[in-house]
Amino acid sequence: MRSFNGNADHAMTTSTAPTVPAIEVLSATKTYPNGTVALQPVDLTIQPGEFVTLLGPSGCGKSTLLKMIAGLLEPSDGRLLLWRKPVAQLHEDPHHKLAFVFQSPTLMPWASVQTNVRLPLDLAGVPRAEADARVAEALALVGLSKFSKALPRALSGGMQMRVSIARGLVVEPTLLLMDEPFGALDEITRHKLDADLLELWRKKNLTVVFVTHSIHEAVFLSNRVVMMAARPGRIEEQITIDEPYPRSPDFMVSPQFSRYAKHLQDSLLRASQSTDEEAAL
Repeated sequence: MRSFNGNADHAMTTSTAPTVPAIEVLSATKTYPNGTVALQPVDLTIQPGEFVTLLGPSGCGKSTLLKMIAGLLEPSDGRLLLWRKPVAQLHEDPHHKLAFVFQSPTLMPWASVQTNVRLPLDLAGVPRAEADARVAEALALVGLSKFSKALPRALSGGMQMRVSIARGLVVEPTLLLMDEPFGALDEITRHKLDADLLELWRKKNLTVVFVTHSIHEAVFLSNRVVMMAARPGRIEEQITIDEPYPRSPDFMVSPQFSRYAKHLQDSLLRASQSTDEEAAL
């Protein structure tokens, strides 16, 4: 497995005290009942506060790995730990929670924005007054305070995705998992939501694992990009995006951005070629 730091001049030289990793994937594999090997042994460590993007060709196991981290899929072998505890025990940890944002907003069409965002709190039995206060805060964070009474059909695709993100934020997570949430949106809306997501990540001190097919999105958002190859899914390379935040649109036309994008393009091509070659065997 390769690693790449595209800006050695900005490399951090200060030492910090060891921290408990937010995520540890320890030789985790996934084989489906039909015999398909979705992931060969994967080892990955993500520290608290990182923004890590999973990138790779279709079928490389990005979503499978994300769902295993969330506890939505069980590994066939190996272990996944969140803050040094098995995923299934996360609900016992008062200091850490996770939220999962899917590709589609998956909103209840008959319910208001406020009710959709409040759903996880209602299911958890949170008292209404506290729940409504947390919903108001989450909607303010995503810029939808004026739309709390609206139905989803009255909202644009980008606004619906904001509602989905607010529903994740309302549980006050420390870990946010996002499975290609902006892939179906137009470029202008996508760039705006990318910038908004970075602001939320910094403001709430989140750990984020983000799945995308977009090289440019991966460079703009991430501390680190994990390139995956398929058949079976595996980590091909890890690329550190060693550039300061906040990242403005000007970053996307900088020489540094182009260098990272070119490296990721070459890495993705290698990952895709290895997939095609193994499929032909």
